[in-house]
Amino acid sequence: MRLILASASARRAELLASSGFEFTVRPADVDERHYPDESPEDYVVRVARDKADALTDECRRTRSVVLAADTVVVARGEILGKPADRLDAIRMLKLLSGAVHDVFTGVVVASPDQELATAVRTRVSLLPLSMDEINWYIETGEPEGKAGAYAIQGHAARFIDRIEGSWSNVVGLPIATVYQMLKRVGA
Repeated sequence: MRLILASASARRAELLASSGFEFTVRPADVDERHYPDESPEDYVVRVARDKADALTDECRRTRSVVLAADTVVVARGEILGKPADRLDAIRMLKLLSGAVHDVFTGVVVASPDQELATAVRTRVSLLPLSMDEINWYIETGEPEGKAGAYAIQGHAARFIDRIEGSWSNVVGLPIATVYQMLKRVGA
């Protein structure tokens, strides 16, 4: 079966490709607003499901499997998506500095016959960051378009003290989980 990645994320595509998966990219534009009282796990699964649902017709027509995902960072009870601007990135990095936070990725795998959905959690500990370090990091351009305003696979690696869970989940796609889900749907 053909695999369709319902995501515009270059990081997700890189993770899949470097893990040996062959796929087609079909970004799905969906409403990613967080609903009041929605848990981070429910939120990322809902958004991933909406992305997968946007490609349901193509999936059925071509007998393909759709893979969709959404990732957020949760620090001190606040869901951190992509920073709106430089000041938002500074705010997020200050919130993460010297603390442990969670990264949640919702993953949905949908075949013409079934759908599997899960949320994967990884705990990440950042070293304390000075304002000079925060400003330096923002100047690299990496925070732009990244949940929580950082990229573990890039310059921010120097600030990561430890992680508990899947490294690829923090990048944006828990590859081992995806592999197991794809096997379960016969892809």
